[in-house]
Amino acid sequence: MATRRFSRRQILGIAVGASGLALSGRLAAFAEALKPTPGEILGPFYPVIKRVDQGADLTVIAGKPGRAAGEVIHVMGRVLNVEGQPVRGARVELWQANAQGRYAHASDKNPAPLDPNFEGFAVQTTDAEGRYRFKTIKPGAYPATGNWVRPPHLHFDVTGKVNRLVTQMYFPGDPLFPLDAIACSVPEPARHRIICRFDPETTEPYWALSYLFDFVLRGRDATPMEA
Repeated sequence: MATRRFSRRQILGIAVGASGLALSGRLAAFAEALKPTPGEILGPFYPVIKRVDQGADLTVIAGKPGRAAGEVIHVMGRVLNVEGQPVRGARVELWQANAQGRYAHASDKNPAPLDPNFEGFAVQTTDAEGRYRFKTIKPGAYPATGNWVRPPHLHFDVTGKVNRLVTQMYFPGDPLFPLDAIACSVPEPARHRIICRFDPETTEPYWALSYLFDFVLRGRDATPMEA
């Protein structure tokens, strides 16, 4: 069988083509990672009263000796733009239900008990690398209407330099997630971007699991997302 020989020019062309394909693959993966985080509704339980001194630890209330009931978790990540650049000084608001699925809000008619040591709201400002971090309680599921039960989730309102993102974060492997009408309102190809990732490196064994959740804000010229 005859052996095909290639010229040096052909070999260089093949090499350049292969490197181009590899680069395009990396760029495609990069673009996928930096697609904007899907927005969701603000919800009816956005806090009416916000304490000025609220820090990043939702498990305690300043001036009270008790600690919130439930599973302690860490939630952390970065705020980025679609170019992959960190958004410094972004305001990240978090609010949520307590471990029993009850919000500290007058409009919440859930009969589950309130937690006197849990307000369910905190604010952080991102650092130079766009990072934020909260210590909180994993929220409980709660009934919405009829047979609809909302899965555990956290609400976020992220305000960057020129835009705003309102969204919700869900936990991996939750059987209620694919049944949730609000989560399923996000197009299926983008739905994985509203689920956090378990992080074993920052998890505190026998104390607090850690989850990573990055926010990717839209481009500089995009209209701010409102709810």
